[in-house]
Amino acid sequence: MILADKIITLRKKSGWSQEELAQQLHVTRQSVSKWEGAQSIPDLDKILQMSSLFGVSTDYLLKDELEEVQVEDIPEQSQLRRVSMEEASSFLAVKDSTAVPVASATALCILSPVCLLLLGGAAETGAVALSENAAGGIGMAVLLLLIAAAVSIFISMGAKTKEYEYLESEPIETEYGVTGMVKERQKAFQSRYTRTNMLAAALCISAAVPIFAGLCISENDMFMVGMVCLTLLLIAVGVFLFIQVGIPWASMEKLLQEGDYTREKKAGSRITGTVSTIYWLVATAIYLGCSFITNDWKNTWIVWPIAGVLFAAVMAVCHMLLENSRKK
Repeated sequence: MILADKIITLRKKSGWSQEELAQQLHVTRQSVSKWEGAQSIPDLDKILQMSSLFGVSTDYLLKDELEEVQVEDIPEQSQLRRVSMEEASSFLAVKDSTAVPVASATALCILSPVCLLLLGGAAETGAVALSENAAGGIGMAVLLLLIAAAVSIFISMGAKTKEYEYLESEPIETEYGVTGMVKERQKAFQSRYTRTNMLAAALCISAAVPIFAGLCISENDMFMVGMVCLTLLLIAVGVFLFIQVGIPWASMEKLLQEGDYTREKKAGSRITGTVSTIYWLVATAIYLGCSFITNDWKNTWIVWPIAGVLFAAVMAVCHMLLENSRKK
């Protein structure tokens, strides 16, 4: 059996049209048609892709003497969950609707200590007629209420997207037209995504400026508290912008299986997810422990920016270890 006949057989057993196979291989339908008509031969890169795609060896594809009976488990891909155009459109719409709420909830978490800092500073300097204990109690109540509101939003948005969780952890295949539709949306969104990320990065990087400026301008404690709150506000706005455009972008990458959602990275997603969960639980425990032991709530917030920086390092190491294990 020649290569052209093998491509036809494997494609049909996978239940794909020529256009669908072309999408999987990132070529035109005309190219697939020429291969199947023995008018041209795919290059080595496409042979390797088809070998992986159909779950067969390159020897089977290239050697005419190896017949169809030697093909086993054709194809592994046919066992994958197929995402229809309707399901893909629904997923993108749901993720778009959750972007602003999730971004807002994250910003609330960052801003939650602001009231505590302001009231604590005001009570300590005598700017308000409150004892330090009363100011701390009110500030803590506001902090917990804001975090509770944020957690409620996270849970609500998580429930909306729960049925699509498989897109983050399982390899998928898309039905005809889905890839083209998502790529068009991604192309249209690209400029906004880039501009917003640039602004968000600028805000986060410049967030420390108020603190340094405050040290130069005044030694007044209340003034410095205000500068710290301004720093948190800038960080909150920057993170809000990152998440607002990051969620739609990530949803498109999930459908295209690109970026952080390639099939190889999905294989390690459960491990990184577990590491992430444990990490933030430990960070929360450290924050609460330090705060309750020292009763210095207005300063222990520093745990969070430190945890954020270290988290990036921890995840980078985790990804490196997973990559090394895949190569072995």
